[in-house]
Amino acid sequence: MIRTVQTPVGDARITWHAAARARAVLALGHGAGGGVEAPDLRTLAAALPARGVTVALVEQPWRVAGRKLAPAPRTLDAAWTALWPELEKAGPPVVAGGRSAGARVACRTAGETGARAVLALSFPLHPPGRPEKSRADELLGAGVPVLVVQGGRDPFGRPAEFPSGTELLEVPDADHGFAVPKAAGVSRDEALAAVVGPVGDWLLRHAPA
Repeated sequence: MIRTVQTPVGDARITWHAAARARAVLALGHGAGGGVEAPDLRTLAAALPARGVTVALVEQPWRVAGRKLAPAPRTLDAAWTALWPELEKAGPPVVAGGRSAGARVACRTAGETGARAVLALSFPLHPPGRPEKSRADELLGAGVPVLVVQGGRDPFGRPAEFPSGTELLEVPDADHGFAVPKAAGVSRDEALAAVVGPVGDWLLRHAPA
């Protein structure tokens, strides 16, 4: 089911992947360089409903309007918080999440929305080659449990670079888009499929119905 939601910065779009007996809802936003067709978002949306987790893929207004460049963080946050009541209508507790820029939005707004937890996919800890430009404050400031799913060779932050105590699930050899080299012996789809179980367990642990 697809639903358009009005926000102060334009119409957003939610694509629902419903669980038959939902115990939690996971709202997933996309990154600044792509939309909800990203492989990690598609994998979770396809697999988690069988685990009792309804997945809502959220398209920011700039993508719905067909624009190519993401707006300022405050605009992204405004859209996310405005559509949150629509996500809560599903009933079960809502976990915020997203990939890359979408993960930053989920962390920054967790307190305002009342999200139970945050799932951060490919969190951009810093720009490539600029570790001094850390965004760890966004991650640490979420105020709720956060699970980071990070590629082992992500140039925006390798697993070892994250602050001590970060709950992190590594995707070995994967880059920022979770692509893996042929030498890894597994495909990207296989690498992502391997994280579904741990992510599902984490979600249900932190958002019990």
